[in-house]
Amino acid sequence: MNAKDNEVIGYLPDERPAFGRLMLYALQHVIVMFPATVAVALITNFHISTTIFASGLATLAFILVTKGQIPLYYGSSFSYVAAIAGLMGSEALSGLPLNDKIAHAQFGIILSGFVSIIAGVIVNRSGKDKIEKILPATITGPIAMIIGLTLASNALLDATSIAIDSAGTIGVAADQIQLAENMAWVISLVTLLSTILFSVYLKGLWGQLPLILGPAVGLVTALVVRAVTGIDLFKSLPEVANQGVFALPIFTMPIPNWASVAAIMPIALATIPESTAHVYQLDIYVNDLAEKKGKPRYNIADKLGLNLIGDGIGDIVSGFVGGPAGTNYGENISAMAITRVYSVPVIIAAAIIAMVIACFTPLVNAIYSIPNAVIGGLEIYLFGAIAAQGIAIMVDKKVDLFDSKNIAVIATIMIIGVGGQYAFGGNIPFFGIEIPSVAGASIFGIILNFILNLGSKKEATV
Repeated sequence: MNAKDNEVIGYLPDERPAFGRLMLYALQHVIVMFPATVAVALITNFHISTTIFASGLATLAFILVTKGQIPLYYGSSFSYVAAIAGLMGSEALSGLPLNDKIAHAQFGIILSGFVSIIAGVIVNRSGKDKIEKILPATITGPIAMIIGLTLASNALLDATSIAIDSAGTIGVAADQIQLAENMAWVISLVTLLSTILFSVYLKGLWGQLPLILGPAVGLVTALVVRAVTGIDLFKSLPEVANQGVFALPIFTMPIPNWASVAAIMPIALATIPESTAHVYQLDIYVNDLAEKKGKPRYNIADKLGLNLIGDGIGDIVSGFVGGPAGTNYGENISAMAITRVYSVPVIIAAAIIAMVIACFTPLVNAIYSIPNAVIGGLEIYLFGAIAAQGIAIMVDKKVDLFDSKNIAVIATIMIIGVGGQYAFGGNIPFFGIEIPSVAGASIFGIILNFILNLGSKKEATV
């Protein structure tokens, strides 16, 4: 066995791949973040190109604020969808042009960023140990798991999705619907299995590109399906269809609206446990690679406060240009865990690519036209990886899964989070208000953990 066989493949946060590899790794991140970011724009009725641009700009702001120490990509968060969509469709804003509605929502999005910033400052002043008492692994682990599991239906719906035309109707003849659904399954399964096989069996550079190679095989399969059966599962993007090759995103200025603050700002509290879970996930995987490469530990978990401040700055930046509120993306963490590429320069390149794509209509159309079946096959792997990372958090922190207190906290978080998604579509009705399932599960878990540990003394260290 030669030395090359023992070489550990992967890039740590401060390592920079060669330019060609860097661009390929960055493109993977864009592909991974694109579906969710665009979906949030479609649901909330925000401009798609602006939302994509905002995610890249906010990511660069995050990297700048965190001094390039935390490799996380900022994207639009589903946690805010109900609040923003509800505000956009409210009577108070009815009759206003779309850009004015977005401008009113922007004000609430910008102020929501200050919630994360304040939380980050508190964490920095009180220390990580204090926050770990409030958000121990018995909470952050299950939260990471429900983030992945609550997205499971999205993955399967996309995996079986057939083409939708610009009028919002099925772009397949009625007598071909069953065949189209079968072909969607074929494409999604080919994408899923190809991505898994590439990530497990390919070595070197190719082993770090499964999130490009897998979807590429899925796209080829979709082209073959179209040629053989006539079933076209590729999508079109009507919003930018007639804007020419180059079109700057539509930027809007925020308009003060305290109703939008009341609707959107509290949701920022829900993203704090989610963002905390993401940082702990990243810390585990980065340090695993660092240990295998014989490098010193990267204290990413100790930078939790800095991460929350960066998250808040991301919301402010996104809000100012007309993008939805967001958070760091679990999908991109999964991409890093699968490829073992945690390089901050790669994240920077991904952000720049996203901003460039947002300005070029053909590029937006090219990525958006990827069949949902291809995206769904990829999502099955990515969303499952997010859930698996929740287990990794608890294993790494040596959570006692036979302790009755731990079981109570973990069990209730899991059921409230997952049950809220599948019973109520993600928003749990509670005494006349609707609480996002992940937020409700997080809040309940924090309160229950506090109650169960009242009066308990810290174990003496040996």
